[in-house]
Amino acid sequence: MPLSPTETIQTTSAPEQNFAVHFVSKNPITAPFPSHLQQIIFGLGCFWGAERKFWQQSGVFSTAVGFTGGTLANPSYKDVCSGLTEHNEVVLIVFNPEVITYSQLLAIFWESHNPTQGNRQGNDIGTQYRSGIYTFNALQKEQALESKQHYQNKLSDAGFSKISTEIVEATKFYYAEEYHQQYLAKNPQGYCGLGGLGVKF
Repeated sequence: MPLSPTETIQTTSAPEQNFAVHFVSKNPITAPFPSHLQQIIFGLGCFWGAERKFWQQSGVFSTAVGFTGGTLANPSYKDVCSGLTEHNEVVLIVFNPEVITYSQLLAIFWESHNPTQGNRQGNDIGTQYRSGIYTFNALQKEQALESKQHYQNKLSDAGFSKISTEIVEATKFYYAEEYHQQYLAKNPQGYCGLGGLGVKF
């Protein structure tokens, strides 16, 4: 059964890793979250740059990087990078829909990466770099599918190929290790391969 926008997906708790507070916003990155907030999970390549893109948005309460969509319980970053676990590098976004809407987040998602590349983003190659939207209820999924068709029309008009983004219900989210959380705030000169196609949503 799909989750409601205010419910929390089952996540691994990692108090021993001591990263329950967002390095930038100082808000919690682990549940429970305030009841008026909603959640969505996006995969759009290397999660360092993707997370920064979303924590910079007004109305985003907190973000966290992790893994979803795979077969191994409690995967490490090394496990996922092996390409054998089928997980995707993703960002959990907790947002206030009265300040930033889900539709606005979808527009940022589509414009911020290349959703036509399959299992890669630029020089980052592997199943963990695939484009994905992981939804919490039927309405979120419906809106995601509609936005995909809308953006496909825009991309086709601009001469780009078919979108490969997977849109599925959110399943278990595993937090990545502490040093990955808000990585580019802690390491401002760190790698960020995030880049879109230059086509407005």
